[in-house]
Amino acid sequence: MLIQNKPLSKDGVDSVPSNSLHYKEAHWRSIVKSISWRITGTIDTLILSWIITGQFKFAISIASAEVITKIILFYLHERVWDKIKIGKKVISPPDYQI
Repeated sequence: MLIQNKPLSKDGVDSVPSNSLHYKEAHWRSIVKSISWRITGTIDTLILSWIITGQFKFAISIASAEVITKIILFYLHERVWDKIKIGKKVISPPDYQI
């Protein structure tokens, strides 16, 4: 099954034919997604570490240690998946304009 990104109107209905646009994720968008996901993940790690250890300072040190490495790993993961063709369909705009 192929999934396509389609723009939607304000009421959520397809507003542009599915064969007229092609989306490619920019590197900066992957970076922003990586950071937002990492913030969520770090909060989760902090809370779990605090519950498990019972020591807030220790939980902060655990959460701090994993922030940078996981941002880098997620970014690389996103870029690899952007190159994998499985489940993607190239959609070319029409050869004419109205």
